[in-house]
Amino acid sequence: MRKSLVLSVLLFIVSFGYAQEDSAQVHQVIISLFDGMRESDSAKVHASFRDDVKMYSSFKGKDGSQKLHAGSLVEFLTAIGTPHDKVWNEGLSNTIIQIDGGIAQVWTDYTFHIGDELSHCGVDAFQLVKLDGAWKIIHLLDTRRRTGCE
Repeated sequence: MRKSLVLSVLLFIVSFGYAQEDSAQVHQVIISLFDGMRESDSAKVHASFRDDVKMYSSFKGKDGSQKLHAGSLVEFLTAIGTPHDKVWNEGLSNTIIQIDGGIAQVWTDYTFHIGDELSHCGVDAFQLVKLDGAWKIIHLLDTRRRTGCE
């Protein structure tokens, strides 16, 4: 009985360590994505995604109805890599990372600034997979609004 308890505790500690390591790796993928945006480095941003990523934005249209826009990785990378005068800076807060095996989910509030000016805010929801030892984003859904940004 005592051996079983000791073994159970050791397994819990080891698995907790792996979970923390995976959580740090997932978080780094997200941080690297936004570092690349600030740096206008489309290659750095691209490294965070699988090429078959699905990207969507949800927002209210001018008529007040809810809209869903499907984006593409190519369009996103082109926008990032196209020279612009002001830094694109997405600040994150209240980030929650959940992991089970080879899948992860990240939910985070964000504010998006162009230079010093607030453009919009919302929530980013990422889904990632771990393949060949590396975490990659396979799905990104964000909300966008111009009010209620803090």
